[in-house]
Amino acid sequence: MKIGAPKEIFAGENRVAMTPDSALQLKKLGHECYVETGAGQAAGFSDAAYEAAGVNVVKTAAALFKSVDVVAKVRPPTEAETKRLTEGQTLISFFYPAQSKELLELANKQGATVIAMDMVPRISRAQKMDALSSMANIAGYRAVIEAGNNFGRFFTGQVTAAGKVPPAKVLIIGAGVAGLAAIGTSTSLGAITYAFDVRPEVAEQIESMGAEFVYLDFADQTQDGAATGGYAAPSSPEFREAQLKKFRELAPEMDIVISTALIPGRDAPVLWTRDMVEAMKPGSVIVDLAAERGGNCELTVKDEKIVTPNGVTIVGYTDFPSRMAAQASTLYSTNIRHMMTDLTPAKDGVVNHNMDDDVIRGATVTHKGAITFPPPPPKIQAIAAQKPKEKAKELTPEERRAQEVAAFKAQTRSQVTLLAVGGALMLLAGLYAPASFMSHFIVFVLSVFVGFQVIWNVSHSLHTPLMAVTNAISSIIILGALMQIGSGSSLVIVLAALSVFMAGINIFGGFMVTRRMLAMFQKS
Repeated sequence: MKIGAPKEIFAGENRVAMTPDSALQLKKLGHECYVETGAGQAAGFSDAAYEAAGVNVVKTAAALFKSVDVVAKVRPPTEAETKRLTEGQTLISFFYPAQSKELLELANKQGATVIAMDMVPRISRAQKMDALSSMANIAGYRAVIEAGNNFGRFFTGQVTAAGKVPPAKVLIIGAGVAGLAAIGTSTSLGAITYAFDVRPEVAEQIESMGAEFVYLDFADQTQDGAATGGYAAPSSPEFREAQLKKFRELAPEMDIVISTALIPGRDAPVLWTRDMVEAMKPGSVIVDLAAERGGNCELTVKDEKIVTPNGVTIVGYTDFPSRMAAQASTLYSTNIRHMMTDLTPAKDGVVNHNMDDDVIRGATVTHKGAITFPPPPPKIQAIAAQKPKEKAKELTPEERRAQEVAAFKAQTRSQVTLLAVGGALMLLAGLYAPASFMSHFIVFVLSVFVGFQVIWNVSHSLHTPLMAVTNAISSIIILGALMQIGSGSSLVIVLAALSVFMAGINIFGGFMVTRRMLAMFQKS
């Protein structure tokens, strides 16, 4: 099959659907690659780079559409581009079929097969083709950089001779792919990061990345993300009121707010209202990643940056991935390539459009003269449903006392049993072993018992440095080895030398590990 990528004609779009590297991989699948002149120029890929990768460079988009069997684009096609599609031709691009019904019907009328990269189901096997996640990852990272560019202070706190600088406080609304990318970037820059999401199952993810999850005082159970394909579900009016109340409490404290909340097929919910913006400090920044669907902030202006009368900067750009065109094109073209890998299972250049495949069926919106949108739900859930956590039972003082007494009795029984068994073994050994052996054996047993009791009562966090020092001290065996080096037997001398060598490593290594471990607990 012949695969081609035209130049994007959407104003300000710098990405391209095929890079020289992805073209090399597509050729391994048996396909022939085409690209329009200048298609990759804005992303840093010259026509010469494509030609070096064996890609055919054609002069116009019209010529490219006529030459190829599969058209790969980034943005949804325009009406003129859709009319260029022919029967049996395949288009792979972002398409947004729920919002582009007329375009969908036109593509179907042309007899083309359309694979919408925004419709790839969010299941584990399809992650390599999840273009929405790829672009959201870039958008989340870029949003933090954009916020830093408009924020008048450091992200991290500093103490210098010129004064103390407090760390910035960042609130990230929505912990999807873009939100998690923003959390990672914000925490790595040293900001105090807070994050909120309506899905309860993401709290652990947020906290594992070093941010603080914002909990709501809301009694009802929110819907699990597994029931909605991993996306957030629409909230109840009661939940929304509790949400807005919490945001009003946080607004005066936050320096930067990054909102990423979107529900597929719907306009963006308004989560940051006018009064919240007015409550923020002068110099604060809001970056609204939902601006393309109306914005999470009530004052967001699409594709513009505005400054409110109280000095809050609101960034409503919708082209964050395009602002990092080289990286975005690399990731998106890889998503396209993985889609073509699934469409070409035999790697013989022949496309097998298998509608029984969950991923291909989910992404296909028109095929063989029929509109196949919306797709059936995938057979596998996006994420496992969260099991409700049982609340720990509150113990009464009497129950707590009884529990402590029972634990003490159990511990006493185990220690008495160990002592009894040890004493019996020592008596048994005394019946058969010589007196010289028993004197050493008793010292050995007592030292083991004392050492066990000491280690048992040490805090877990101190086990490693304690054991390291213990290893160093226990290397008293080096004295025995030194005494045996003067032996007349060559075998004894060799073994003694090895003992000295290994015991020396134990001593020096033990103290080095201890120093490194203890340094972790120091502030400077």
